Amino acid sequence: MAIHYHCRHCGVKIGTIDNMSVYTEKLGLHKLTDEERQDMISYDSTGSLQIKAICEDCQESLQRNPDYHQYDYLIH
Repeated sequence: MAIHYHCRHCGVKIGTIDNMSVYTEKLGLHKLTDEERQDMISYDSTGSLQIKAICEDCQESLQRNPDYHQYDYLIH
């Protein structure tokens, strides 16, 4: 089982963790609320975790343009 991180705003692949022995506490997933978990974490057909995060480019865009928070998808 791998863990894949993708940007929730632009869809770019941020990274992958292939280590089978990673605990959710090390990733910080245990600190998410149930609603955040449902929004951010899903499983694909192979059983790998898909986690929605934010890439550096989108984070910079949101900091420069706070009104972009109203959009689900950013193009940069």
